[in-house]
Amino acid sequence: MTITEKAAYVKGLAEGIKLADDDNGKVLKAIIDLLEDICDEVTCNGDDIAEISDQLDEVDEDLANLEDYVYDECDCDDCDCDCDCEDDDDLFEVECPKCHDTIYLDYEMLEEGGIECPNCGETLEFDIPECDCEECKDSTEE
Repeated sequence: MTITEKAAYVKGLAEGIKLADDDNGKVLKAIIDLLEDICDEVTCNGDDIAEISDQLDEVDEDLANLEDYVYDECDCDDCDCDCDCEDDDDLFEVECPKCHDTIYLDYEMLEEGGIECPNCGETLEFDIPECDCEECKDSTEE
């Protein structure tokens, strides 16, 4: 039996015994009315909670899909997908000195020597030193 049904049962009992209109009867009738109002609120809140729960489940599913998309590390050698992740270069983090926004750049963007911060418009300049490793020296001599 639900709480609404129980409140209706109590109201029926009170009507069956024909409460007197004295102070005790008035108090009991007020308590029964209050009980009905509480049951209505609880039922309404339960419906709202169920709706919010459904919406939260949808948001959670959308977030999971987004996380899969953002954090998915596909190895294109092992699958037939068309994600082009084998063409992805390493990304570098740069913090804008003006707005402290974190900006992610690939190597080609760094080679350009500078960019404009997409958040505040500050011009960011990059000075990339030459590499001294043997592999780079060998490739420049050819």
